Amino acid sequence: MKNKTATPPRLVINQDKQNFRNVQIDAIGVGLANAASPFLPIFLTYLEASTFQVGLLSSMPAFTGLLLAIPLGRFLQRQSNVVKWFSIARLIVVASYALTGLVSFFIPREILVNSILLIWALATIPQTLVAITFSVVMNAVAGPDRRFELMSKRWSTMGLTTTLAVLAFGQMLDRVIFPLNYQLMFIGLSLGGLISYYYSSHIVLPPSTPPPLQYSRDIRKQITEIKALVGNEKPFLSFMVKRLLVMSGIQLSAPLIPIYLVRVVKASDSWISIITMSQTAILIVGYFLWTRISRKNGSRTVLLWTTLGISLYPLLITFTVVPWQIALFAGIAGIFQAGLDLVFFDELMKTVPIEYSAVFVSVAQMMQFLAAIFAPMLGTLLADTISLQAGLIGAAILRFAGFVSFFVGSWQYLRLRNKV
Repeated sequence: MKNKTATPPRLVINQDKQNFRNVQIDAIGVGLANAASPFLPIFLTYLEASTFQVGLLSSMPAFTGLLLAIPLGRFLQRQSNVVKWFSIARLIVVASYALTGLVSFFIPREILVNSILLIWALATIPQTLVAITFSVVMNAVAGPDRRFELMSKRWSTMGLTTTLAVLAFGQMLDRVIFPLNYQLMFIGLSLGGLISYYYSSHIVLPPSTPPPLQYSRDIRKQITEIKALVGNEKPFLSFMVKRLLVMSGIQLSAPLIPIYLVRVVKASDSWISIITMSQTAILIVGYFLWTRISRKNGSRTVLLWTTLGISLYPLLITFTVVPWQIALFAGIAGIFQAGLDLVFFDELMKTVPIEYSAVFVSVAQMMQFLAAIFAPMLGTLLADTISLQAGLIGAAILRFAGFVSFFVGSWQYLRLRNKV
């Protein structure tokens, strides 16, 4: 007897194609909004924010994520459709750029920095939701065999959009008086949130009934239950620890690089735009390159080369104050960053039990948030007590330690496989 409720294969294939299309157009909207991201710490620096205040932009989402990742992961684990939470949360985050531009018209300069920081403190809640739901939704759209393909196309689209937007608005920044130039940029680029919301909300995934977690109210029992689930997945734990080193190095340099460009290099807005553009534009080439390398040599090769390459960037820029040289280094780093994005997503989802995706991704995000809390604070501490260059060198050392841990793990894996 035929199952009358089964979805015809042709409809499933058409829906898969539609989902892929929605993911790519959503990337255009996100790419527009992402063009504003590197200018937010620059804007605060021009408003005479302290190094600590600029560092808060990186650490605040981490504090919220550390506190809420597990509760939100448990909440999402009970949802049959996480797409709506993904699209709504993304819209709220992008709208924060528009609000940043609007409040700077009306709030006195004396309290403007703290007001902007308050906006982004509130935005950390939907940011945490996006961080968890993104991996769950993208993995569901791609399936186990198409993660590199889906994400390389998505991030290439996003990178091209961001590059063009940064180029256009970066030139505008030098031609319009401050702070009107930044206000218009934040408001204009936030329109990408509407594009993102429309297309991401139209992603259709099969309804699911995830296995429930046993405890819903007792916090201690919740933690014990999650520890038991995660503790049984040794590959997941191993990957998380190694990734933590690399992400700590990346987060440590996050507030320092824009400060270095403004205070040490004294780069103009145009040069800052070019440096940002060189790193984002090359991502498109990088995604294509690393996808081909992965197909030919496997993801472990991508993992090792990208973690090694990304460790060099903060070290190299400490040797120069010439903007075009920094732009060149940023472009090279962008190639390795593209591969790192792809392989970290792929390797993470390989270690996550599909039926508990929301919970495991929330744990992974919590560890990433842990790095984002302490690493920027350590970076700004090194910058204030020693120098900006010392902070950037510290970031390079942490990134390189991550490469070494992955290299040792791969060497041990190959040795065991050869014995078998």
